[in-house]
Amino acid sequence: QVQLVESGGGLVQAGGSLRLSCAASGRTFTYAMAWFRQPPGKEREFVAAINWTGGRTYYERSVRGRFTISRDNAMNTLYLQMNSLKPEDTAVYYCAARRSSGVYSVSLGDYDYWGQGTQVTVSS
Repeated sequence: QVQLVESGGGLVQAGGSLRLSCAASGRTFTYAMAWFRQPPGKEREFVAAINWTGGRTYYERSVRGRFTISRDNAMNTLYLQMNSLKPEDTAVYYCAARRSSGVYSVSLGDYDYWGQGTQVTVSS
């Protein structure tokens, strides 16, 4: 059983930066991983994903050029560097791991393990 624990969230002003981390308890180096977020009052949505090697990434359109997803398989840790943050980035951010494949997906249902989430609040 894999457990995922996010950290690094907080309150930041618009234009600022945050770096989220997701530590995995098990060996997830063969799993595709992703970040999703859930804004207040909205459904959970895809943010970014990365394949098992870290060689391929994909981003939701509104975060491209501002967010960077990366992973350190030796440390079993996933990251999300968030720059130029906007108030609309305010959400609970979740990391997810896809046991069944090392290829990423943008669909929530394709991920088997989820963290508890970390709050990111961007003030204007």
